[in-house]
Amino acid sequence: MSATDTVPPESKERAGPGRRAKRPRTSWGRAIRRDWQLYTLAILPLAFFLIFRYTPMLGNVIAFRKFEPGGSIFGEEWVGLRYVRMFLDDPTFWTVFTNTLVLGGLTLLFCFPLPIVLALLLNEVRTRALKRFLQSVSYLPHFLSIVIVAGIVMQMTSIDGPINQLLKVLGEEPVPFLQRPEWFRTIYVTSEMWQTVGWGTILYLAALTTIDDHLYEAARIDGAGRWRQIWHVTLPGIRPTIVTLLILNIGTFMAVGFEKVLLLYNPLTYPTADVITTYLYRMGVESSSLSYAAAIGLFEALIGIVLITSANVISRRTVGTSLW
Repeated sequence: MSATDTVPPESKERAGPGRRAKRPRTSWGRAIRRDWQLYTLAILPLAFFLIFRYTPMLGNVIAFRKFEPGGSIFGEEWVGLRYVRMFLDDPTFWTVFTNTLVLGGLTLLFCFPLPIVLALLLNEVRTRALKRFLQSVSYLPHFLSIVIVAGIVMQMTSIDGPINQLLKVLGEEPVPFLQRPEWFRTIYVTSEMWQTVGWGTILYLAALTTIDDHLYEAARIDGAGRWRQIWHVTLPGIRPTIVTLLILNIGTFMAVGFEKVLLLYNPLTYPTADVITTYLYRMGVESSSLSYAAAIGLFEALIGIVLITSANVISRRTVGTSLW
């Protein structure tokens, strides 16, 4: 008897001519019983996001309710868009909003491409010991606390610091950099580059290892030099990684470094240093205007959602790579 004769007639009729019989789907219960060890590994991360990420979202309701310390955690009475109109009519808010856009744009402009450049340069280093040394030196600032980094910046830019000592040698007058609003953005972006550029190369170096060596060999056979190989082989090979990280960075565009700005700025530099997150801190924590701060924070979050969604759609349609 052939193998086809063992198939019941009703199964053949259900499958139909030219159709494949559907495989039975594995139920959730069976999958969990089979791979329960793997699913238990997800319990702690899921609990973390549930407790510290999703549950606090319920507090956004106080952006539309009047909140008083000591009262209900969801506010005392419904006020609608009162606090939204307050910050839209507040000139101080638009100043910090502009500062956030400028500082976030400068950070994205200078801090995003530098790890790519450094990864390409490190990929060209053939001496293993030198490559490891350069990687270690570039990674080290990432492991320093924000407080330590801010302290280093303050010492470097103080009146008696190395930078002003060098200016004295050159015959220039000392400059109180952290008291000058026009210098704050330069100092912030420079320190951010120094702290993050090395750590940002890790993903790009990992992506570089996935590029097939035969592509470089074919490019050399075609007469391509090192620059041509980087342009036509290396960069297209890591393009999905570049696009993914760019979308993520755009999504956090508005949440420019709160800790470092808070440690470095002062009332003299508010015109260029004060950003939305530090303004929220002063309004919510120092002034106890929690409903007003919640309304601004919700506005910032909505802008972030629009940015990351727009960047994802544009990337999917133009490059063919996206997060979802």
